[in-house]
Amino acid sequence: MNSKVSAAPPHPQTPPAPTKATRVSIVGGLVGVFIELYDNAVYGFVAGTLAVVFFPTDAPATSVMLTFLAFAIPFFFRPVGAAVAGSWGDRIGRKRVLLVLITLMSLSTGLVGLLPSYAVAGVWAPIALVLLRFVQGFAMGGEPGNGNSFLAEHAGDGRRGQVVSYANAATFVAMLLGTLFAALLTAVLSTSSMEAWGWRLPFLLAIPLGAAGLIVRRLSDESPEFEKAEERGQVTSSPLKEAFTSPETLRAIGLTIVLPLLNSSGYFVLFIYMPTYMKTEMHFTALEGLLVTAIMLAVGTFAVLWAGRLSDRVGRKKMLSTSAFGMVVIGFPCYWLLTRGSFATAVVGAVLMAVCFAGTNGVMQVTLAEMFPTRVRTVAYGVGYNLGTAIFGGAAPLLISALIASTGSIWIPAIYLVLTSAVAGFTALRIRETAFEPLKR
Repeated sequence: MNSKVSAAPPHPQTPPAPTKATRVSIVGGLVGVFIELYDNAVYGFVAGTLAVVFFPTDAPATSVMLTFLAFAIPFFFRPVGAAVAGSWGDRIGRKRVLLVLITLMSLSTGLVGLLPSYAVAGVWAPIALVLLRFVQGFAMGGEPGNGNSFLAEHAGDGRRGQVVSYANAATFVAMLLGTLFAALLTAVLSTSSMEAWGWRLPFLLAIPLGAAGLIVRRLSDESPEFEKAEERGQVTSSPLKEAFTSPETLRAIGLTIVLPLLNSSGYFVLFIYMPTYMKTEMHFTALEGLLVTAIMLAVGTFAVLWAGRLSDRVGRKKMLSTSAFGMVVIGFPCYWLLTRGSFATAVVGAVLMAVCFAGTNGVMQVTLAEMFPTRVRTVAYGVGYNLGTAIFGGAAPLLISALIASTGSIWIPAIYLVLTSAVAGFTALRIRETAFEPLKR
């Protein structure tokens, strides 16, 4: 799988325009991704309030750490979701599995908004929160392999980077919606009202969003690549076993664990951890922290679309390595701008990091989908990606909080981001270029 020689970019030809049915299927995939990511990200946007509601202690830092522990635990259940739902996707098709996943995610998120507080239910309140987070973790584990494979398989040659980047942009828009919603609530509600009932609203919104997403996904067609595999008799009855007994696939799974390091660390440091960090460590107001995040997301939405489209022309490998090493260069200077205590300089530093991060985020998912053949794509891609996300992403807020508490250094997030970027950059140099080839079958 490793290769030091990249295919030279051919003169790109304009791919045929997608049919109406293909466009509907792509929209169905994107709506589902949008809703799943909104459901997942909303936890981070109100983490400071959840710390008070579910984990009250005399030490605010401890409450925040416990909240991020509840955030991190389900990420270690995501590989289970990837293995189970990925196997389903490779055996019975992507569409039916995606319908199940969006239902699980929306219901579990909505139910969080109905939970009693610690003051009402005692220890059962955080226990119920963690159990629902496990259901979210299962659904989120199954989504990347099934959802992004579904999009890549509908896109056709020559536009896979562009189409799958729509999903990356949808995640930014979903997080932006959650950020703006949380910012609005923070601005108009008192602290007591936010802690009493305001925090529930972003979670309850998941229920009508999920119902809308379920309807749109039902209108989608099954993946044409999966249907061709069925016609050729290439659908395996044991995709997980086949994926882990093939040396070539195992090497690719290893790359999917390490390659998304910047994607995982950047996402959780910049967009999930940063709003709480700016409030608790940098003494910005909660509203200022959320607004900085909102600006990052707005800029990042356009940046990931540009990155995906550009990768169809110059290749995935060049985009991933340039973005990762770019973050190594700008990580510390941009983070220094965040620590100045000025809203304006914080915006500048955050936006520069968001643009650099977009070079990875806009290209990562299509790259991983292209590494595997159709018969094991969803399970192999999903398991590898979610293992890396659990280790280097889901645990990042908890690890960073603990290191800051033990060392007293506010530079821990920057060090983590730069180190993971360096590893991701060197890994990107070792992958085989796949942008200019048909999907594996």
